[in-house]
Amino acid sequence: MADKSIYVDYNATTPLKAEVKAAMIEDLEIFGNASSMHASGRLAHGRVEEARSAVAKLLGAKAAEVIFTSGGSESNNTVFQTMRAAASAPEGGAKTGRTEIITTALEHPCVLNSASYLKSLGFTVHFLPVDEYGKVKMDVYRSLVGEKTLLVSVMMANNEIGTIQDIGEIAAIAKKAGAYMHTDAVQAVGKIPVDVEKLGVDYLTMSAHKIYGPKGVGALYVRTGCPLYPLIHGGHQEDGLRAGTYNNIGILGFGKAAELAAGEVESYGRSIAVLRDRLREGLLAGVPNIKINGHPQDILPNTLNVSFPGAEGESILLSMDIQGIEASTGSACASGSLEPSHVLLAIGVGPELAHGSIRFSLGWGITEADIDYIIETVPPIIERLRSMSTLSPQRV
Repeated sequence: MADKSIYVDYNATTPLKAEVKAAMIEDLEIFGNASSMHASGRLAHGRVEEARSAVAKLLGAKAAEVIFTSGGSESNNTVFQTMRAAASAPEGGAKTGRTEIITTALEHPCVLNSASYLKSLGFTVHFLPVDEYGKVKMDVYRSLVGEKTLLVSVMMANNEIGTIQDIGEIAAIAKKAGAYMHTDAVQAVGKIPVDVEKLGVDYLTMSAHKIYGPKGVGALYVRTGCPLYPLIHGGHQEDGLRAGTYNNIGILGFGKAAELAAGEVESYGRSIAVLRDRLREGLLAGVPNIKINGHPQDILPNTLNVSFPGAEGESILLSMDIQGIEASTGSACASGSLEPSHVLLAIGVGPELAHGSIRFSLGWGITEADIDYIIETVPPIIERLRSMSTLSPQRV
């Protein structure tokens, strides 16, 4: 095993920032139930509301429009279950009778599976195709959205290839048709500017552990006036919209992480993109016949997805791990699966090439020296694996 350890899997999760960890340790003493009316409860409740305001500020939202959840999967499921209820609710007004959902082939499994569940209940679900860079085919989208469309759900930035969608334009088309607009922005928040008013979305999902906060806590933005039906029934927490005792420590850590992210998003984009570009150019120069996946410009500043023909992804990953480089073959939620990435297949990457793809996702703490070590270490690994492979490297 190498003495060095370089973590380049920040899209899977991020480490706690020192300031977040310090805030959480300090707040361990605030043990009161945020729903209690006594002094300890009021103190905890006040801290929860401070965190809510910090998250809202990061999104350009009102504090009352932020609902705390356990993370991105719960938030996304809540939106889809809300659509299930809203489709038939008497108070649905113009939305009553709409039973069509539009999403994309690139979404996170929690969106794809939620959409498929509604399809099993009788909803019509359209999975939009994308181009070779992962951008939604807008002509197809415009042809599908209409008076029957209830919800349009499009990921703001893809977790595997980093492609950023034109959410503002997509939302405007959805709103003109009278549909609700949702975006899973888990990978976007904290990496690029996100303003719900400029985007025009009705629902937006985010998660604390993607912005150097704790795991097990996230948020759902719900525009004022839009419906929200509880996924979890019980007590009065979150105005009766999400029952369960508040995760005080997680929420407080989330708030601190959001506060830090709001002040750093522009500097993050500039500094991390320089390192990502250095890695891309170094690999292109050092490894013959590779393919870079994702959009050349509209892409997260920290994400680089590379296909290595003639080498198998798991072998690359394990070989890099021995050398102290921790990356990913794709989404963390798909690790252990033998199936090729649905994202790479959707952009036209064949199964063999998809199986030889690695995602490098960078973050705070990565240095030029780390990038140079990766550039130095990866080429011999690929050369060795290709020499042992029965697959001949296909030209890309």
